[in-house]
Amino acid sequence: MGSSDQIQPWKLQLEAVRERLAAAGVATLADLRSRSGVEFFDAIGNGQLPSPAISYTLDIWPVEWEHGRMVFQGQPALAHYNPLGSVHGGWIAAMLDSAVGCAIHSTLPAGKGYTTLELKVNYVRAVTTEAGPLRADGKVIHVGGQIGTAEGRLYDAAGKLYAHATTTCLIFSLPEAGV
Repeated sequence: MGSSDQIQPWKLQLEAVRERLAAAGVATLADLRSRSGVEFFDAIGNGQLPSPAISYTLDIWPVEWEHGRMVFQGQPALAHYNPLGSVHGGWIAAMLDSAVGCAIHSTLPAGKGYTTLELKVNYVRAVTTEAGPLRADGKVIHVGGQIGTAEGRLYDAAGKLYAHATTTCLIFSLPEAGV
């Protein structure tokens, strides 16, 4: 866990992002088709499109996005615990899957979509509520016509690594509306 001096900028950045977000919902296929990946995330981040409902469920929020990179911030909570007394690996995997998948999405032109084909997560240490806010930072390795790969790291405000992941995603043309 980072010191309060290290955590405070993260809290302020998350607060600023959440103030701009719209209510939870799902973007339409037309909304998705008409924007490049970066434009899609800009529209979510500026409140023009609905916030992903999973953000509210898992307390995982997009805080930074650019072409080829996506960062999510999450706060581990007791609601995320497994019976062993630590945060369930599924919560960790969800953070990393979001970061690496969206990093690939951020590179796609309008009319293209993706889905995760494979996610490999390496758990380095247990996550507990004492870890404080965590960030999953996803970066593209390669994006081609049909396949994209990315890598991600889950770390705390002091830079301590908790897990890392790689993904392979299928890239495809989005269907026309009404198809």
